Amino acid sequence: MSTFLVIAAAIALQIFLTARKLSPFLSLLVVAIPMGLLLGMSPAELLKTIDAGVGSTLGGLALVIVLGAILGKVLEESGAAEKIAITLVGRFGERHIQWALLLTGFLVGIPLYFNAGFIILVPLIFSLARRTGLPILYLAIPTVASLSTTHCFLPPHPGPVVLVNAFGADMGLTLLYGIAMAVPAVVIAGPLLGRRLQSVNPPLPDLFTASEAPRELPGGWSSFLVALSPVLLISISVLADALLPEGLARTALLFLGNPTVALLLATLVAFWWLGYRRGVGLEAQTRWLNAAIAGIAVILLIITAGGVFKQVLVDSGVGARIAALSASWHMPPLVFAWLATAVLRVMIGSATVAVITAAGIVAPLIASTGASPELMVLAVGAGSVFGSHVNDSAFWMFKEFFGLSMAQTFQSWTVMESLISVIGLGGVLLLDLVLGWSGGPPPAA
Repeated sequence: MSTFLVIAAAIALQIFLTARKLSPFLSLLVVAIPMGLLLGMSPAELLKTIDAGVGSTLGGLALVIVLGAILGKVLEESGAAEKIAITLVGRFGERHIQWALLLTGFLVGIPLYFNAGFIILVPLIFSLARRTGLPILYLAIPTVASLSTTHCFLPPHPGPVVLVNAFGADMGLTLLYGIAMAVPAVVIAGPLLGRRLQSVNPPLPDLFTASEAPRELPGGWSSFLVALSPVLLISISVLADALLPEGLARTALLFLGNPTVALLLATLVAFWWLGYRRGVGLEAQTRWLNAAIAGIAVILLIITAGGVFKQVLVDSGVGARIAALSASWHMPPLVFAWLATAVLRVMIGSATVAVITAAGIVAPLIASTGASPELMVLAVGAGSVFGSHVNDSAFWMFKEFFGLSMAQTFQSWTVMESLISVIGLGGVLLLDLVLGWSGGPPPAA
């Protein structure tokens, strides 16, 4: 029992430090070190664990996250993300505008992080609301539901990439399963919920009303292809691995579909097609690259500190005890993973920190129960968006941009995030049933 008291105290301290606005990078390290000592690790063992945690974490995901950030920045600065949004809304028309915004948010959300995608698409939402007279949440909910869904389920976003690395999951399968789960989640938490919120129609804030000089945007097809090329390459490699015999073609497609290689190729193509060919010099492109890396640096540091936290839990022998806890509760590991992450998310506020903390807690269940690593990634990802409220910066961003009251924000944003989370858990359990993993808890001793 003392082991779980130490872990509970460590998580409580993490929550307290987060609430006091200490950087999660520092707070995770501050919590992990005394936790390791209290769990019986010697100082020498703890120092080795810290080094191992940093190396194992960065080695598996640093390039993927950085390249994903750079690709997103090129799409943003070149106007390709804006072109994708305008093209889809124009093709669908006003009658099906919710579905256009859903698809726009999904496609923009795959390469871009939530905050960047939100800032890009908010002016479009306001423009459409003024032009059509439709309620703002009728338009906003499908858009942000797509952004949130891609953020928690689909690589190369930081949360799923961290979990793929921590659980030893296959990136391509995780991406394919994530897309299959994301579709029903985003449909229910997007257009269907948006229609039920039509009565919540606050006055439009005086934002994005100034007319800006139009800029020349890239072509539609090139914008779509560049944005989706990493997903296409990774998906093709999964199919090649399953269908093609050993040979040159299979080897080549598996190499090109490696997440790092796919993102590197997409980034190079984006710099050339969306930058150089359109007259953007190397100096400006270098500024894009530096801005992307600067924007992701803090996230990488937080993930690295989270890797230390996770490694302390692993090396201190907590894994077997956690597996025994799941068995004693007779709780399937996928449900246990979702529940643990959801509780952390509600208490901490940050989805990324909740994911990192949960990864160390639930990773041992994969070996002890035989649960699918890919589905475990998605279960934790689903839990990471549950119950967003006042300790989440995205809650306030949504509230202030759309001029909502606290009650209206809970009624819309918090409900939307919780729907995505619960539907995601349902999708994980359904995939577990269909794909044939038992995923049940081990028999109690």
